Amino acid sequence: MNQRKVCIVTGSRIPFARSGTKYQGVSNKELMTAALKGLVDKMNLKGKEVGEVVLGAVSKHAYDFSLARECTIEAGLSFHTPATDIQKACGLSLEASNIIAMKIATGQIECGIAGGVDTNSDIPVEFSKNFSDAMSKANYARSTGDRIKALLSIRPADLKPSFPAVKEPRTGLSMGQSCELMAQRWQIPRSEQDQLAWESHQNADRAYNEGFYSDLVVPFKGLEKDGILRADTTVEKMGSLRTAFEKSDKATLTAANSTPLTDGASAVFLCSEEYAKENNLEIQAYFTTCQSAAVDFIEEEGLLMAPVYAVPKLLKRAGLTLQDFDFYEIHEAFAAQVLCTLKAWEDEEFCKTKLGLDGALGSIDRSKLNVKGGSLALGHPFGATGARIVAGLAKMLNEKGGGRGLISICTAGGMGVVAIVEK
Repeated sequence: MNQRKVCIVTGSRIPFARSGTKYQGVSNKELMTAALKGLVDKMNLKGKEVGEVVLGAVSKHAYDFSLARECTIEAGLSFHTPATDIQKACGLSLEASNIIAMKIATGQIECGIAGGVDTNSDIPVEFSKNFSDAMSKANYARSTGDRIKALLSIRPADLKPSFPAVKEPRTGLSMGQSCELMAQRWQIPRSEQDQLAWESHQNADRAYNEGFYSDLVVPFKGLEKDGILRADTTVEKMGSLRTAFEKSDKATLTAANSTPLTDGASAVFLCSEEYAKENNLEIQAYFTTCQSAAVDFIEEEGLLMAPVYAVPKLLKRAGLTLQDFDFYEIHEAFAAQVLCTLKAWEDEEFCKTKLGLDGALGSIDRSKLNVKGGSLALGHPFGATGARIVAGLAKMLNEKGGGRGLISICTAGGMGVVAIVEK
């Protein structure tokens, strides 16, 4: 079977908002539909059939059942468009892009949409297992007496709500606590983290002022740009904040150099060259290849270090070196995660013993890193970040007139998803 090239046409997203602010109480479905509708309107797809839509959310309510399908219909696409829900933590919509790309490459479909959404302002609040069991028994009870008996089994302690937390069930540590351990292991100073965070805000502000996001971001709920962005912040202001995840003298992670909880959604349109030609679509770039990896974050490695392992596999398959890129889009879950990743690639002993390489992958040109801003400035709705990056990187390559970009996203569960986009 001949593999076809996969084109990236364009993307659409709503402004990302700090959780608990503009999108308070707005559901995943509403957020995702708005981003998807932005793409439908932009490409005149209303009522049209698309090969497939693949999207999802990391944190979902029971009423988010069949989220992809419902959003597909709500956004105005044809009822004949199939849709699939997936979940892969923060790598969700990059993996969705990969799924669509593989289906196009193998000829299963001609075009498709990948996307993702998350909100921490409309979260599924849970109660105890005993409460759930009692309510289930009451629901299925055949008599009033059995129903009352089931409800009377509920204890006062069962009524205490449990909120979702960004924690690893196997360690009990939050993402920030886990990354703090990584920063200490790799000796990443706070000053470098604050500098990277400041540069992210400056790059994002410049991109907005230059109009880069004008056709990628659709207004929603009164927001026209990302609510996390702080153009007026300084490294000195960042340095004055107290540490967020650990209080010891070794602690370095703060609210400024860590991504805040964010609400938002994004989508990106991919297709075959034949489809693009038939529909007079401009090809901004090509989705070339993708790679996932996972690490043992209990005994062997830092929780968010899997992209370090994924990239060498990707480069080997593509016949490239780490330096063969014009842009590097490394997801800024935490500034420390980015810096740990870069330091690991520069460490010869690590690359030999851990990655099985002959030597270090080497350094990258930092001026090519997250040049339109990263997650620290734009925000990070877990499921939306991958599609945001794919669409943005494709536009950057198109504006440059050619080149190659590397995407690297760390995820919960000790996993990572990386990809190459080219023009």
